[in-house]
Amino acid sequence: MDEAECIRYNSAIQQLRTREYPMLQDTTYLDHAGTTLYSKSLMERFSADMVANLYGNPHSASNASQLTTRRIEDVRLRLLQMFNADPAEFDVVFVANATAGIKLVAEAFRDQDGGFWYGYHRDAHTSLIGVREVAATHRCFTTDGEVNAWIDSDENGSGSTQLFAYPAQSNMNGRRLPLGWSRRIRANKQNAVYTLLDAAALVSTSPLNLGNPDEAPDFTVLSLYKIFGFPDLGALIVRQASASMFDKRRYFGGGTVDMVVCLKEQWHAKKADSLHERLEDGTLPIHSIMALDSAMTVHQELYTSLERVSWHTTFLVQRLYEGLLSLRHGNGHEVCHVYKDPASTYGDSLTQGPIVAFNLCNPFGGWVSNAEVEKLAAIKNIHLRTGGLCNPGGVASSLGLAPWEMRDNFSAGQRCGNDNDIIHAKPTGIIRVSVGAMSTLSDVEYFVAFVREFFVQDSPPLDASPMTVVEVEPPTQSRLHVESLSVYPIKSCAGFSVPPGTAWEVRPEGLVWDREWCLVHQGTGAALSQKRYPKMALIRPSIDVEKGVLRVKLAGVLQETTTTHEITVPLSADPRLFAEDAMYKDASAKVCGDAIKAKTYRSSDISDFFTQALGVACHLARFPAVGNGSGVSRHSKAHLQKYPKTGAMRVPGAFPETAAMMAGACVSKPILLANESPILTISRASLNRLNEMIKAEGGKAAQAEVFRANIVVAEHPAYPPGLEEPYAEDEWRYVQIGQQFFEMLGGCRRCQMVCIDQQTGERNQEPFVTLSKTRRFEGRVYFGEHTCHVSSLSTQNPTITVGDAVRPIRDGEVDENSVLRALVG
Repeated sequence: MDEAECIRYNSAIQQLRTREYPMLQDTTYLDHAGTTLYSKSLMERFSADMVANLYGNPHSASNASQLTTRRIEDVRLRLLQMFNADPAEFDVVFVANATAGIKLVAEAFRDQDGGFWYGYHRDAHTSLIGVREVAATHRCFTTDGEVNAWIDSDENGSGSTQLFAYPAQSNMNGRRLPLGWSRRIRANKQNAVYTLLDAAALVSTSPLNLGNPDEAPDFTVLSLYKIFGFPDLGALIVRQASASMFDKRRYFGGGTVDMVVCLKEQWHAKKADSLHERLEDGTLPIHSIMALDSAMTVHQELYTSLERVSWHTTFLVQRLYEGLLSLRHGNGHEVCHVYKDPASTYGDSLTQGPIVAFNLCNPFGGWVSNAEVEKLAAIKNIHLRTGGLCNPGGVASSLGLAPWEMRDNFSAGQRCGNDNDIIHAKPTGIIRVSVGAMSTLSDVEYFVAFVREFFVQDSPPLDASPMTVVEVEPPTQSRLHVESLSVYPIKSCAGFSVPPGTAWEVRPEGLVWDREWCLVHQGTGAALSQKRYPKMALIRPSIDVEKGVLRVKLAGVLQETTTTHEITVPLSADPRLFAEDAMYKDASAKVCGDAIKAKTYRSSDISDFFTQALGVACHLARFPAVGNGSGVSRHSKAHLQKYPKTGAMRVPGAFPETAAMMAGACVSKPILLANESPILTISRASLNRLNEMIKAEGGKAAQAEVFRANIVVAEHPAYPPGLEEPYAEDEWRYVQIGQQFFEMLGGCRRCQMVCIDQQTGERNQEPFVTLSKTRRFEGRVYFGEHTCHVSSLSTQNPTITVGDAVRPIRDGEVDENSVLRALVG
C-alpha cells in the first residue's frame, strides 16, 4: 500500500478501535509482542456460542460430546488452512502455549537412542534455548553467517539425531530471519536434520505459508493469543513426514491410548489414527478451542487477512522508528539508541517486524534507567516492555555483554524484573515497543511525544553549583523541627501518626513497629504492595501501645467488602518467643527480591479479613525485630545514592560529576520490610516547592502521606514565612533530632506508587510527572532521603518526639571522622 492508502486504512482502524476495543480508551498499548488485544465482537461471539450450545467432554459418546468432537476437528482444519497447510501433510497439536509445544518436541528428541545434537540461533527466545539442557551436545549460532556456513558444510553431528531451532522473528527487536533455512537444511544435509521454527512472534502480525511441505519446518510452534488476544492457547504444527520422532514417547495421558492393562501385567496400546490423538494428553481445553473458532472468524471480519495487518503494522513501525531516531538533545546527542539488525530495514516486512528495541540516553551520553522509563510510562497509561525480554542472546549481543559480565551482574543482584538495570555503566536490559493490528498513528505519535517531553533536554546541560559550607547552628537555635512522625506497621498499607508528646523508640532497623508486618500472596509468597493493589492504602493499622495490640480497620470502599470491621493482633515485645505458638507458622516470603523467613498468622479470620478486603488470597505475616538488629536478615540496599546536587537533579537523565557523589552508601544497615533503608525523611519545604510547580500546571497538590515518610521536617512556626530552603536536605550529611543523630544514606528513588491517593486508593498522574521533570538524577527520580540512626554510647534507649528541634550537618561543615568519633564517644 502507498502512504495515502495507509493513512486511509489507519483512519478506518481508528474508528474500528473505538467500537471494538473500549479498554484502549485513554491508553497507549505498545506491547503487542507480549500479547495483542481481544475485540469486543470476539468476546460477544464466544459468549453467544457458549450460551447457545452444550459442549461435553469429547471422551464420551453423548450428543454434547460428539458436538465438541466435531467442532474441535473443524477448528483444527481451519487453523491449518489459515497457514495454507495441507491436512494430509500436517497435523495440529493443541498445547497451552508455544513454550509447551517446544517442550513437547524437546522431550521427543530426548528419548531418541543416543540423545540428540541441538543447534539454535542467538536470537532465540528463552524457551528455545532451554532445549539445550536435554540435548547430548548443543551449539549456539551467533550470526546468520554461521548458520549459512554450517548448512553448506559437511558437519553431520557425529551421525546422531539433530535438531536446529530458530525464531521466524526476534521477539526482542523484530528482525525476521530467513524462512528458507528449513528447505536448505533438508536439501543440503546428508543425515536428517530436523527444524523447529518458533513462529509465535511472526504470525502475530504476518502470514506464514506452509503450502510446500518440502520447504516447511518439521515443527512449528504458535501462540494464538498473540494473533487474536484470546484464547490463551498454543499450537504445534507437525509435518506428517516427521511424526515418527514421537514414536519413542513413553508417557501417555488420558485420551491418548486405546487400552491400558495395569493388573498383574503392564501393557498399553497407543492411539494410531492421528498424531494429535497420541500427543494431546487428557481432556483438551475445549472451550478455548471453541473460542479459537470465534477468534478466527472475527479477525477475518475486522482485518480481512494477516497480509493486511502486516501492511498496516509495517507502516506504523517505520513511523515509530523514524520518530524515535530523530530525537536529539540540545547538544546534538542522540536520545534513543535503537538496536536494529544490520540486515533488517524498517518498511520492509520481509526483514523487519513491528518492534522497536532501544535504550534512552541523557545529554552526557549516559544511559537512562529503564525502570524509571517504565514507571513514568505507567503514569501516562503507556504499556511497554523493559528488561531482558526473554531473549538473552539478542540482548547480550546488542548490549555488548560478555558472559562474565552477565554472571557478575547476577552476583551484583540483577534479576529478571528488578530495578538493577544499569551496572558498571552498562544497561542490563532494553526497552521494547511493538504495534499490532489495532494500533494507530495516534499511538505512535503519543509515544514519540512522551519521549520528547520527558527525556529530551533542549537546553545545554547545567553545571551543578558547588555545595555551600555554612556554620553549624546549635540545636536550640535550629529553625527546623519534626513536624510529624509516622510508622507503617503493615508494609504498603496506611500509616499511623505518632501522637504529639509521645517519645517513640528508634531501633537500628528504624522506628519501632515500622513495616514489621506484610500481606503475603498465598500462591506466590510475594509481599503485596500498593503498586499492584492500590486499595491497600485503605487498610488502616494503628498501634495501641497501652493495650499491646495492632488494630486494623478498613476505610472507604473497603468497608463494604467484609462484615468484620476490625481485627487485632498482639504486639508482644519479642515475636520470636511465639515461634512455636499456635498463632504463627513459619513461611518463606519475598520482599523486594529478598527471600525472608516470616511468621504467618494461622488464624483464618485474619486471612479472610484481608483476602475479602483486597480480593486476593493472602495471609498476614510478620518479620520480627528483636530490638538490637541481631535477628534481622535484611539490610539497606547498596545502590543508595548520596548527595544528588540540586542543579544536576533538574537535568533529565543527569549523571553525577564527582567521585564523591558516585560513592555508595555507608555500611549496610539492618531493615525490616522497608524497601531500602531503616528510615525515610522528607522536608515540608521541598514538598511545598513541588506543590507550587504542580499547581502551576493546573494539578492537584500532593499530600505528604503519598511519600510514606517516617519523619517530616519543617521550618519552625516561630520563623517568618518565605524563608524556606527547598531541597536543602540534598546536601545534609547528618542530622541531629533532639538528642539523637542520624546519617543521611542517600536520595529515595521514587516510582508511580506516589501517585496513589492515600485517602481513596485511586491512581493519579501527579506528583510523579512533575518529579520526573524536576528531580531526575542519573536517570532516576528522587524525593526524600534515606536515613539511619547513629548509635551512641550515651543513649541506650533512643527516642524522638514530634516537635523535636532538627539541626542539619551539611557536607563540608565538619570533618566526617571527627563527627563520628564525637557521636559514639
